[in-house]
This record gives sequence, structure tokens and C-alpha cells, in this order.
Amino acid sequence: MALKKVEKRAKIKRRIRKKVFGTTEQPRLSVYRSNKQIYAQIIDDVNGVTVVSASSYKNKTVEGKTKSEAAEIIGKDLATKAIGAGVAKVVFDRNGYQYHGRVKSLADGAREGGLKF
Repeated sequence: MALKKVEKRAKIKRRIRKKVFGTTEQPRLSVYRSNKQIYAQIIDDVNGVTVVSASSYKNKTVEGKTKSEAAEIIGKDLATKAIGAGVAKVVFDRNGYQYHGRVKSLADGAREGGLKF
């Protein structure tokens, strides 16, 4: 029986999460995208704490933009918040999504904002 799209992503996600782990010095930048929105958070896996987060949901700066443009703005916003919280380096967790389109735009925006990964 063939795997459904969600099951495929879950399988890829488990494979990625075996390797990607966020520490206090270098937390994990996790991305989630729905059909309309994109969400990102920086997570310290050692303490189990979300350091900072950003999303396009109810965000006035992304209204009227394409989804990729919105993702880039959210990446820059997240980077600004992270640097304010004392985080400069992160490990990128694409969460089972292809590194393409909105996920790539968010990563590029975070790099432009000053995050290193």
C-alpha cells in the first residue's frame, strides 16, 4: 500500500530529527508551513524551551505579499528576535519539507537577518 503525503513527510521528519538537535549554544530553527501560513521557531532541545518564534498568521507586515515574500519577511523577523535574545547560530530543521520555495525563502531571510547556520 502506498504512503500518503502526510505519512511520507512524517517519515522524512523522523529521519531528519535523528540527526538535528538544538543545544543551548546552537538551538534548532524549526519550520512549519500550512497551505496559507508559515511558522518558525527557535528551540533549545536541551531545556525543551522555545526561545523565539515568528509566523505570518495575523502579521500586518506580510499582508498583500506572495507566500514566498511573506516567508522571507518572517525569516528576517525571526532573525531579529533571535539576535535580540542572544542567539547567533542555529541548526536548520526543515521539518520534512523540501528545501525549496517558502522554506528556502524563510532560510534566506533568516540568513539576511544575521543568523548563521
